[in-house]
Amino acid sequence: MTVYIKNHKFHYEIENLVRLFFPNAKIEIVFDVPEKLSSPYIYTEYVDNDEECTINIDIFIDKYTDNFSKSFNKAVYADAELQMAIMLYEILVRFTGIEQPWGLLTGVRPVKLFRRLMQEGGFDYAVDKFKDEFKVSDEKIALTTETEKNERRILELSSDKSFSLYISIPFCPSRCSYCSFVSASVERTSHLIEPYVDLLCSELEETAIYAKNIGLKLESVYMGGGTPTTLSASQMKKVLCTVRDKFDLSTCREFTVEAGRPDTITSEKLEAISNCGVDRISINPQTLNDSVLKTIGRRHTAQEAIDAFKLARSFGFSHINTDLIVGLPGDTVESFKSTLDRITELEPESITVHTLSMKRASTLTMDGKNLDKKEARVACEMLTYATEKLHACGYSPYYLYRQSRMVGNLENTGWSKRGKEGIYNVYIMDETHTILACGAGAVSKLKNNKKDCLERIFNFKYPYEYIDRFNEISERKKRIGTFYDEYN
Repeated sequence: MTVYIKNHKFHYEIENLVRLFFPNAKIEIVFDVPEKLSSPYIYTEYVDNDEECTINIDIFIDKYTDNFSKSFNKAVYADAELQMAIMLYEILVRFTGIEQPWGLLTGVRPVKLFRRLMQEGGFDYAVDKFKDEFKVSDEKIALTTETEKNERRILELSSDKSFSLYISIPFCPSRCSYCSFVSASVERTSHLIEPYVDLLCSELEETAIYAKNIGLKLESVYMGGGTPTTLSASQMKKVLCTVRDKFDLSTCREFTVEAGRPDTITSEKLEAISNCGVDRISINPQTLNDSVLKTIGRRHTAQEAIDAFKLARSFGFSHINTDLIVGLPGDTVESFKSTLDRITELEPESITVHTLSMKRASTLTMDGKNLDKKEARVACEMLTYATEKLHACGYSPYYLYRQSRMVGNLENTGWSKRGKEGIYNVYIMDETHTILACGAGAVSKLKNNKKDCLERIFNFKYPYEYIDRFNEISERKKRIGTFYDEYN
C-alpha cells in the first residue's frame, strides 16, 4: 500500500495510523506525488490558506474509492496533525468496520499522556481528550485512569537523586517463536557466558562508583533478559553478590530477578538468589496450555511451571510475579480462562498480562504469520476476562504500555495486590528517574528533572560485541559523571 504525503510533515503519525488497520500490509511512504497514483493508496494533503486550512484525503483500496475534504479555522483547530489523524481514523473505521480500542493513539505510554493532560487541564479535561479527540474506548479510558492513580503513588516515592539499576542477561535456553529481543540461545553461545559474567561484574563495579560519587539513591534493582536463570547458580551468585557488595542497598525498595522460564529454575539457583537479598522474582509460564507451549517453542510443561512456582515459595519468596500472554497461536478463550484461573489459585502477588506482539524479527513473523480480525476479537475477549477476573481476585492495574503490531491493537498491563506493585516497571515506563543499565543491549537513561530531559547511553547489543568492545562501553559510561556535573 502506498501512502502519499503532500505539503505536510505528519508522515510518521499517518503511517502508524494506517498500520493499525492494515497490520500485514507493506506500507510505502511517498512524498513526491506523481500525477498517476499507484493503487492501493491513501493520499493525504494539507493546504494552508492563511486563517484556514484544508485537509484532503483520497483512498483507493480493493476497488473502493472515495474523496474526503474538510476545512478548519486555524485559530480554533491549531493542531493540524491531530485534525488530519482524526479525519483519517474516522475514514478507516468506516471503510474497515473496525473501531480501535485505543482509538488513534499509537504511542507506547498512554498513561503518561493521560497524566500530562491532567496536569494541563484536570481529570475531566484528560478524559474528554481521550474520548472525543483520540477516540479511545470507555473500557480503555477506565483502565487508564485506574492505572494512572496507582502509578502516581509509586512515582511520588522517587526524587531527583533517585536511580534504578538494570542488569541484562541476554541468554535463553531457546528462542520463543514470538520473541524479538536481542538474546542468544545457550546452544550456540555457552562459551560466551563465563567471560560475559566477568565483564558484567566489572561494569557493575564501575557503575557503583559513579552512583556513590554522585550521591544517587538506589530505589530498585531489576535483573532481566533473556532469561537470567540461564546462568548457573555460581554465576548468578557472582553477579548478585557484586550488586549486594558494591551498591548501597539501604534505600532499595525492590530487588527483582526475572527467573523467567520455569525449565531454568532449580533449588540451587533459588538459594543463590535468596541469599543475595533478592525479594521479588518473576516466573513466566506465558500459558498453562501444553500444546500452545510446544507451538511457541517452550521446553517446559504447565505442571513444571506450577512446580517451579511452588518451589520458589518454599524458599520464602513472598513476592512472585507471573507473566501471561493473550493471543498466542493455538490458544483459545476457554484455554486462556483456564490458565488464568489456575494462576490465580497460586495467589502470586502480581500478574502481568501481555498481548502478543508480532515483531518483524520474531520467528512467527518471518514464517509468514499475519494478524487477522478473528485473532483480534479473541485477544480482546481474553483481556476482558482478565480484567474481570483479576479485579475479582483483588488485583489492580499499576502499569501499562503498548507495542507496535500487537494483536487487536491492545496493551500489556501489570496487575498486583495492594503494596506488591513492581516499582521498577513503573519507573522505567514513566522515565521518572535515572536508570543505570549494565550488560549487553542495556540502555542507561540519565534523567534531568530540572530540565525534564533524558539522555541515553547505549551498550553494544550482542554478547560477543559486549565482550570484544568492553573498553568502549567503559568510555561511554564516563558520561554518567559529566552528566551530573552539568545537572548540578
